[in-house]
Amino acid sequence: MTDQNNDRVFIFDTTLRDGEQCPGASMTFEEKLEVADVLDALGVDIMEAGFPIASQGDFESVSEIARRVKNASVAGLSRAQAKDIDRCAEAVKHARIPRIHTFISTSPVHMRYKLQMEPAKVLELIASSVSRARNHVEFVEWSAEDGTRTEPDFLCRAVETAINAGATTINIPDTVGYTTPDEYRALFEMVRARVPNADKAIFSVHCHNDLGLAVANSIAGVRGGARQIECTINGIGERAGNAALEEIVMALKTRADVLPFTNRIETTLLNRASKLVSAVTSFPVQYNKSIVGRNAFAHESGIHQDGMLKNAHTYEIMTPESVGVSKTSLVMGKHSGRHAFKEKLKELGYDLGDNGLEVAFTRFKDLADRKKIVYDEDIVALVDDEIANARERIRVVALSVMAGTKAPQSAALTLEIDGEQKTQQATGNGPVDAIFNAIRALVPHDAKLQLFQVHAVTEGTDAQAEVSVRLSDGDAVSAGKGADPDTLVASARAYVSALNKVFARRARGGVAAVAAL
Repeated sequence: MTDQNNDRVFIFDTTLRDGEQCPGASMTFEEKLEVADVLDALGVDIMEAGFPIASQGDFESVSEIARRVKNASVAGLSRAQAKDIDRCAEAVKHARIPRIHTFISTSPVHMRYKLQMEPAKVLELIASSVSRARNHVEFVEWSAEDGTRTEPDFLCRAVETAINAGATTINIPDTVGYTTPDEYRALFEMVRARVPNADKAIFSVHCHNDLGLAVANSIAGVRGGARQIECTINGIGERAGNAALEEIVMALKTRADVLPFTNRIETTLLNRASKLVSAVTSFPVQYNKSIVGRNAFAHESGIHQDGMLKNAHTYEIMTPESVGVSKTSLVMGKHSGRHAFKEKLKELGYDLGDNGLEVAFTRFKDLADRKKIVYDEDIVALVDDEIANARERIRVVALSVMAGTKAPQSAALTLEIDGEQKTQQATGNGPVDAIFNAIRALVPHDAKLQLFQVHAVTEGTDAQAEVSVRLSDGDAVSAGKGADPDTLVASARAYVSALNKVFARRARGGVAAVAAL
């Protein structure tokens, strides 16, 4: 993976590491495996699976992903410490192509206040950490944290030191989303020109989106000679997020006339990958999000609609099918059979087992009886909700609510907790409050409700409601989603989903803090 082909760009996906560090976006072990499978099918070259030293849970998920992934190289993140590197090596050792990604800060502000180290000590740690990593694996990536605010002379010395120690990839990240495209391109041109051994490594970009420039900066870095792009599905990540994989890939594909760079991403799976990551993290994709947003291929303006009817190229620079979006969303209803439903799931990117298919089909028929029109978005929300519920310790079994102008409102809720059904009636300041009080009575906990948000999956008064809930548990945040035509049922599902993640996180012992590159 040190091919310096002039137009080949490697896609390094860090959804499972940098993306998961986004507050509230943590994933369960099973969810990480599901995302890893989709990323592998998508065709990412390198998959950063996690930070093995952070916790036993993170180590186990990285190790299992390394064993499971068939095509991509699997990387683990490591600080410039011996114990981190050794733990990382142990986690990725079963990968088809294992990689250790080690980093240290190089900017004056980071070295002085974060590391409290002199530059000479930082250079010493770069050499020792990269060398130790190289003794474990053939492919070692080294990152200069806060690279875009690092003094040019010191950055060049650090890069040269890392390559001499055995680094095969050099990442110069825009850790705080500070740089601009022209600056970032010039930075790579400068380093590659000044560092004597620069031709022995692939250079990589890793951009954060604090100023909304992550994708533009990433492409500028490639223009400056970088041949690896680090990114995440839906652009999730610390603060304002990372460069979005789907935006980068489609920019390269759509504007190949001015961006003559190739990659091996199967773009027709982009929409499915986006929906899966949104579902497991409970982070909704904004409607006007490029490539995968709900409105990305929607046209309401009369002028636009007229142009589209005459020729789609008038207002669409890429086809919906190229990113895995079906042109037709109204194809299923109450008369649709099991076979048609199974084929629709395949079209939407799902491959459920027999049991999962049967449960999902039952919920679909129930939904079809209650809704006049069933859209693709309805099916996606339904199936994602069922997949999440199928592996949780706590599940919503039944709910009835008394609401209206006469207070107090009340809820009778039945939950299945570790296989045992329990029922509780509670009152509250409104039906949702009553439901949540019933949950707290059945499953005592001290997590605090941080967010309660409702939106309709499709249009109309019979639309499914999709509810997002976030619970804060100490310094950690867990998010859950629930979907149902009944907003109150969806609310119960969402709260229980988030609560399951709280308990799963506690069982794993939490995750140690790690700096975002």
